[in-house]
Amino acid sequence: MKRAVILTKTGYQDHELLYPYYRVQEDGFSADIAADTAGEITGILGTKMMANKTVNEIAVEDYDLLIIPGGVKAMEKLRLEKQALEFIRAWDAKKKVIGCICSGAQMLISARVTKGRRMSAYYSQQVDVENSGATFIDAPFVTDANWVCSPHYKHLGPWMKEVLRVYYAQQP
Repeated sequence: MKRAVILTKTGYQDHELLYPYYRVQEDGFSADIAADTAGEITGILGTKMMANKTVNEIAVEDYDLLIIPGGVKAMEKLRLEKQALEFIRAWDAKKKVIGCICSGAQMLISARVTKGRRMSAYYSQQVDVENSGATFIDAPFVTDANWVCSPHYKHLGPWMKEVLRVYYAQQP
């Protein structure tokens, strides 16, 4: 079975967690939500979800697809979790597909994997993206090798369609 992991915490942007969570299941993936602590987490709009894993319990080899939703309150805190950043670095080193949206870009920047890459992020993070050595592109989604980044939840449909296209294109 295909397995996806969504890396987040309380303060996530509700649309950006909920839509990918159910969309990957619709496509036959099992989906885990990994946060700093297991249990109930709450989005900025009040949606409650269950994080069934902690960032310390996930391993790159156990998953096929990584989704990093936004939510500036969540990402500002999650990017301080060393284990989450190490997971992203190890994931990216294996060139496995990452779907990243909005403020989720903070995780890629903090993991120090952005240099030389093309990406999108929430508009206010353009300077952060550029300071990290990446090229900021304002588009509904930007594909760069194993990454598909989007700046805003208004692009959820096209972004997730591209995330899955890139995932399937990498399969033997």
